[in-house]
Amino acid sequence: MKIGILKETKIPPDKRAPLIPEQCKKLKDLYPGVDIKVQPDGYRAFTSEEYRKAGIELSDDLSDCDILLGVKEVEISSFIANKTYLFFSHTAKKQPHNRGLLKAILKKNIKLIDYEYLTTDENTRVVAFGRWAGIVGAYNGLLTYGKKYHKFKLKPAWQCKDRKELFSEFKKVKTGSLKILITGGGRVAHGAMETLFCAGIRKVDPEEFLNDKFEEAVFSQIDPWHYVKRLDGQEFELLHFFNFPEEYETTFLPYTRVTDLLIACHFWDPRSPVFMTREDMKREDFRIKIIADVSCDINGPIPSTLRASTITEPVYGYDPFSEKESDPWLPGNISVMAVDNLPGELPRDASTDFGHKLLNEVIPCLIGTKKREIIQRATIAENGQLTEKFSYLEDYVAGIE
Repeated sequence: MKIGILKETKIPPDKRAPLIPEQCKKLKDLYPGVDIKVQPDGYRAFTSEEYRKAGIELSDDLSDCDILLGVKEVEISSFIANKTYLFFSHTAKKQPHNRGLLKAILKKNIKLIDYEYLTTDENTRVVAFGRWAGIVGAYNGLLTYGKKYHKFKLKPAWQCKDRKELFSEFKKVKTGSLKILITGGGRVAHGAMETLFCAGIRKVDPEEFLNDKFEEAVFSQIDPWHYVKRLDGQEFELLHFFNFPEEYETTFLPYTRVTDLLIACHFWDPRSPVFMTREDMKREDFRIKIIADVSCDINGPIPSTLRASTITEPVYGYDPFSEKESDPWLPGNISVMAVDNLPGELPRDASTDFGHKLLNEVIPCLIGTKKREIIQRATIAENGQLTEKFSYLEDYVAGIE
């Protein structure tokens, strides 16, 4: 068996890699019957020379590989028919911009395994970049706060070599009595908390956050039971909320009156209630002036997230009265950080973490040394057809809305 590491072809380009040089070498050492080849990529955080020094073959031609590993969506014109591909396809939620991608995969008889759906028997994600999205998202939130209020200037995350250098920037931070709120309780939210703890910011419980005043910077983290309630008045049940989010209403508004910086790290179902409306954001007591929307649901639960921003231009403004994009640094406007590929700002750390899980939990299933149920659950297309689990995408592929 031969495995190929793809050059990232999505625009804007991504610096991450599914396996770093040392992990490629370890893979060959662990499985002598498996070879690996890497497509050169001048933009990748790990250079071709680093792979070469690890004893890994480099070649633009991966046509002799059985399995091809990437990170982001693959350029359609580069697909090789009858191969197995692993990458984040962003098709399973019927994303309109990737309909052509899935159609091409089916036409070329490609087996598509999507990282997002690699799960354990307990339905826990096996590989993910969420922690790094949270780490960088919270950092960017603090960077935006420092710039907006002329308090301190942090080096952009993407200009830092790694997490160690990123966190060394916190010696510049002067937060005063800043109040920060994190929504969500998964990997992303824990990554954000990791950043705030390293910045020396204290965590308080939601009730304290809502009712108390502080002389120092503090943050709180809230889960769904803190920001929604059932319409029928019954007690909150997390599984019920996941299954029937349309049967809930928001209770988030009290937090908008006491929060300076909102770091959104929640998972949001389109059937769920929004956190706030455009009219809510016009209220005199609406205090939030910076939103680091790590979740980045466009036109979703947070009205100011009008679009995704970029790594090099991470912040745009939202004028709550015109409801349009505006200057992010004007006092009355809300500064929005909505980068949708935040782990790409720390590509070496994020790739190392991701590759470790891939090498230990996924590769053995791919090559048959561990049970293959993990792979089956994440297979969207095979033999020119959608798999049973993803058959609901038939109308999406056909172009029927």
